[in-house]
Amino acid sequence: MKQGIHPEYREVVFMDVINGFKFITRSTVNTREKITMDDGNEYPLFKLDITSESHPFYTGAQQRIIETGRVEKFRQKFARGGKTS
Repeated sequence: MKQGIHPEYREVVFMDVINGFKFITRSTVNTREKITMDDGNEYPLFKLDITSESHPFYTGAQQRIIETGRVEKFRQKFARGGKTS
């Protein structure tokens, strides 16, 4: 391997900004912030908008479906006089 051309591969803390869930993994992501974890070590911090801890698909949260009657309005507007098959 050539020296000096590869990004730094190190442990980084990824934090979900919605619920504060944090996990440590190795990454080459560039960060500006640092955080001190429970183990007393300081790690680079990368903030995430959403993770598996807050995404509805993984948490089982139900999506709300709001019925606005658009389908019925469409059917009334384009209804035909005869039978449809």
